Amino acid sequence: MREASFIEKNKEKWLKIERNIRNKTDVSPDELAENYIELTNDLAFAQTFYPGSKTKEYLNELSVFVHQSIYRDQRTSSNQFLDFFKYVVPKAVFESRRTIFYSFLILLLGTVIGWLSAHYDMDYIRLILGDQYVDTTIENIKQGNPAAIYESGGALGSSLGITIHNIRVAIFAFAYGIFFSVGASYIIFSNGIMLGAFHYIFYKYKVLGIAMSAIWIHGAFEISVIVLAGGCGLLIGNSILFPKTYSRVASFKKEMKKAGTILVSTIPFFIVAGTLEGFVTRHYHVSLFLSLSIIAVSFFIILFYYIYYPYKLSKKHLWKN
Repeated sequence: MREASFIEKNKEKWLKIERNIRNKTDVSPDELAENYIELTNDLAFAQTFYPGSKTKEYLNELSVFVHQSIYRDQRTSSNQFLDFFKYVVPKAVFESRRTIFYSFLILLLGTVIGWLSAHYDMDYIRLILGDQYVDTTIENIKQGNPAAIYESGGALGSSLGITIHNIRVAIFAFAYGIFFSVGASYIIFSNGIMLGAFHYIFYKYKVLGIAMSAIWIHGAFEISVIVLAGGCGLLIGNSILFPKTYSRVASFKKEMKKAGTILVSTIPFFIVAGTLEGFVTRHYHVSLFLSLSIIAVSFFIILFYYIYYPYKLSKKHLWKN
């Protein structure tokens, strides 16, 4: 069907839907729901056959407006918080997925370089992590408890200190994005370097598997959200470097709001990571199965919420693809 024919066939229906939304009090909820379904069907058709057209843009904006208008009437102040995590965050993540992926690649590159550098020069580990930390870790390995360093200090104090430290790292990765993405890239890359060098110690002394069953109890959340925070920093930097059709100021404001949304969503995960590191990691040797289960569940939560769920919502046409 030609686009002109498609518009001619449906324009009265679309105008009626606009009128219904403006006069919601005079329209039954069932009719509004039916309008939304019809609209999303038309949007799917336009996305398939007229992907670059103004018709598709109009239908996308109208469908978002209809969805938000209906949902706004149904929610109360108590569930606006839930709405933030159910829709606002996934939308921001989906729109920023490429930048977050670049953040992951930078961390991965840093990890590989840190590992290889330590492999060819053990003194490199001391340069990165410090003599005291390395000596303590090696001594713990020799005593048969490679992750004993996580048993030092009180559980509550360790948990609070670690959580605050991790949030500071995330804020730095976010804030340093203002330096044209270079600052954020440096924070992500340097964390990758430390990660690679740290793991190499355990590999060299043939206890990597045991150590990872402890480290990643909290590391699954900790490293994942550092990648997300780094992605937020890159968003800010890229908004200045590559404003596209926006002015640099408008682009900066738009991406700052999106990056801030994602960063706020990571705070609960930082708290959980700090709690796990302070209270759970120190008991890693109690049960290998329990350790691996916590690690698996943690990664599942991250992958589901930040990858699968945003993609799933995008297929429902709740926002522009």
